[in-house]
Amino acid sequence: MEKKELLYEGKAKKVFTTEDPDVLIVSYKDDATAFDGQKKGTIVGKGAINNRMTNHIFKLFGAEGVPTHLIEELNDRETAVKKVEIVPLEVIIRNFSAGSFAKKMGMEEGIQLKCPTLEFSYKNDDLHDPFINSYYALALDLATQEEIDTISKYAFKVNEVMRKYFASLGIELIDFKIEFGRYHGKIILADEVSPDTCRLWDKETHEKLDKDRFRRDLGNVEDAYEEVFRRLGIR
Repeated sequence: MEKKELLYEGKAKKVFTTEDPDVLIVSYKDDATAFDGQKKGTIVGKGAINNRMTNHIFKLFGAEGVPTHLIEELNDRETAVKKVEIVPLEVIIRNFSAGSFAKKMGMEEGIQLKCPTLEFSYKNDDLHDPFINSYYALALDLATQEEIDTISKYAFKVNEVMRKYFASLGIELIDFKIEFGRYHGKIILADEVSPDTCRLWDKETHEKLDKDRFRRDLGNVEDAYEEVFRRLGIR
């Protein structure tokens, strides 16, 4: 499997075409951004961690009936994936109050919610990914009702699998963002699962082990990513 043309470069990844029109290669970068790209930096080694962690966890999802774009891990930073049409919805599941949710709701961070909650944002950088609901998604023709139902079902299943798995590693899954794509008419999980896209706290100390260390200038960013990777035990 060889990279051909650069199809897309985002904040954290490059995507290349291959000789197979149905297959892309995703290459993970060490670049880090926050606040719609206003803050930029580098987290040394995060590209390899995010790539290998995503693939490891996507295999868990596949075993639990959630289809993903994963085909094959090529090396520490690169993975072959199915070429999907990304559904322009960012899907957020929250188990505890944190970040923008805590701010909007006037809550302290770290309060367990009565039940997991699901949010949609319109995936549009120019508009700063505004919060929407399923009615907006239907009205704007971002997804069909059937797709929204499937995405919601898979998102809650992903949460169930990840909460159990991370708990076994002594980590609390606070919240996370995922994305889905259309692949030959089917909805499948795409993008990544990593400390870039999840809030992960140590269950005992509540130490943040995720990108909030970069966003909030908490220091020890690389150490936090390395600690999550160490607990995964996939070296």
